[in-house]
Amino acid sequence: MTDPQAGLGPSPSAGRFPLEGRRALVVGGSGGIGRAVCRALAARGAAVVVHGGSSRARLDETLAELRGLGTAAAAEGLLLPLRRPSDLLGRLEGLGRIDILVCAFGPFVRKRLVDTSAAEWETLALLDLALPGALCSALLPAMASRGWGRMLLFGGTRTDAIRSYASNAAYAAAKTGLAVLAKSLAAEGAGSGVGCLLVCPGLVETEYLGEAERSKLQEKAPRGRLLTPEEIAETAVGLLAAEPCVASGAVLNLDGGLAL
Repeated sequence: MTDPQAGLGPSPSAGRFPLEGRRALVVGGSGGIGRAVCRALAARGAAVVVHGGSSRARLDETLAELRGLGTAAAAEGLLLPLRRPSDLLGRLEGLGRIDILVCAFGPFVRKRLVDTSAAEWETLALLDLALPGALCSALLPAMASRGWGRMLLFGGTRTDAIRSYASNAAYAAAKTGLAVLAKSLAAEGAGSGVGCLLVCPGLVETEYLGEAERSKLQEKAPRGRLLTPEEIAETAVGLLAAEPCVASGAVLNLDGGLAL
């Protein structure tokens, strides 16, 4: 089976709404960078299924915002706490067709290796690496059969390469593994119109930062300014929406020249 839109030529709105007719699942879409990605997808015409992990109010606010844009085909919500990949994998069938997968979710633990517990290792490995991997594996066959699909993964700051970390090695180890996943997916999906890219954001201003942490990060940020979620989302989704997806397989540091 091929993409039903393939061979029909560009629609009159293809330039303005390049994702019209596509349906996206954004895991971790109700806050931070994930919420900005939802807006960027909707602004390009995609229908968006927004996953939120803990706050019904935040999820409802995100859905209202997307519906207010007037460009998305639809905006649906899924409030589901995640403890292991099977929590979400068991719900995929009920979500319908997914053309675009975005994983903007994953717990963070700041601890030295000697202080990181086995339970924390397990949680980080399951949700930061195994969850996006299992979702990609589950969705790839249907995307390939339709002849079109996109996957956008989010790593951590500077997890584009193997490095040492003094205070978050467990988290960084899981996020660094996403590069193997992205490149493998890109290679496997290249012949069937499925693309995948990995974005490693720099220091980003989100609602999850406390004042003390924000001030500390601003001191390290280029020119003393944290990046906005919108800056990350617009760049990432712009590359994702391109046809063909020439950035497939790329591991992108979107950090403004951060040096730590």
